[in-house]
Amino acid sequence: MRARPTLEKVAARAGVSRATASRVVNGSTRVAPEIREAVNRAVEELGYVPNQAARSLVTQRTDSVALVFPEPATRVFSDDPTFAGIIRGVSMEIEQADKQLVLMLTGTPGGYQRVERYATNGHVDGVIIASMHGTDPLPGLLSRRGVPVVCSGRPVLPGDLPYVDMDNLGGAERAVRHLLERGRRRIATISGPLDMIAGQDRLTGYREVLRDSDRRSIIAVGDFTRESGAVAMRQLLADDPEIDAVFAANDLMALGALRTLRDQRRRVPDDVAVVGFDDIPAASYAEPPLTTIRQPTVEMGRLLARMVLNPEETGQIVLPTELVVRGSTASRPPASVTPRGCGGR
Repeated sequence: MRARPTLEKVAARAGVSRATASRVVNGSTRVAPEIREAVNRAVEELGYVPNQAARSLVTQRTDSVALVFPEPATRVFSDDPTFAGIIRGVSMEIEQADKQLVLMLTGTPGGYQRVERYATNGHVDGVIIASMHGTDPLPGLLSRRGVPVVCSGRPVLPGDLPYVDMDNLGGAERAVRHLLERGRRRIATISGPLDMIAGQDRLTGYREVLRDSDRRSIIAVGDFTRESGAVAMRQLLADDPEIDAVFAANDLMALGALRTLRDQRRRVPDDVAVVGFDDIPAASYAEPPLTTIRQPTVEMGRLLARMVLNPEETGQIVLPTELVVRGSTASRPPASVTPRGCGGR
C-alpha cells in the first residue's frame, strides 16, 4: 500500500522548509509568488491532501456551517416546500464558497444540548437557525459563547441578533385587502402557530386591515400543516356559515381549507374565496388555482448563508412579498347569474 504523502515530502520536493510549505497550504499570503507556485506544484505532483483536523488547529476554522431546524424530522421532510427552499438557498451559497453544510434538527429531547455542544466545541464556523418557536434560547446562548449566529425570521425577543425575515405583516395586509376589493364581507383567517413570528405577524396584518374596514375578525388557529387547515376550515364554517372568504397563513393550510370546502359543497370562489401564503408549487395546480402571497424562500436561504459566512456584514433584513392572483379569488358573479362551481360538486 502506497504511503500517504506528508507535508515534509511536499516541502522537500519544493525545496522549502516545512513551515513555509505549511503557510502555503493554509492559504497564507506572506509567501513569495514563486515559492507558492513551487509548493502548489509539489502538492499536485505528490497528490498531497491536507489533514483537516490539523489545518483547523492552525486556521481556527472548520469550513463548515450548521443549519439548525428546531423541528422534528417528520416536519422538515414533510410536503412543505418552504423548508426545502431555505435548504436549497443555503446549500447553493455554501457550496459556492467551497464550505460544508451540516443539517441539524432539535425536535427531539436533548436536541438543543446536542447542537449547543457541537457548535460551542468548535465543529462549525457559524450557525443558521430556521423555523424558531417562542423565545428560543439557542440563538442568544450560542451568540454569547462566541459562535456567529444568523436567524431565519425575526426573533420574538428584540435584540441585536442578525436575521433575514419576510414581510409577513405587509403580505397578510395585501391578501386581506385583495379580498375586500373582491367584495368579500365576512373574511376569516386560519392563522399559523402563535409561538412563531410568522404566525403572529400574519395574524396582525389580517386584524389591522379588518379593523380599518370596520369588520370583525373571525379566527381559527392552525399549525402550518394541510390537515390543520382542513380542520380549521370546518371549525370556521360551523361557527359562522356565512363566511365568504378565508385568508390562510400558508398554502398548505389553504389547500386543506379547499378540501373541506369541496367536502361541504361550498363553491370556490363563488361561495368562499381563498388566499394562501408562500406560493408553493402546488398552489398553481390546486382546483381552482390558489391566489397566494409569494415569498422568496430560496433567496432567504442564500442571504442567510452569506451573512453567516461574513459575520462582519450581518444585519437585519426583511424581504418583500408579492400578491399572486389566481382563480380562488375570482370576482363574485352578478346575483342574477347562477354561478358554476369551480371547486364544488
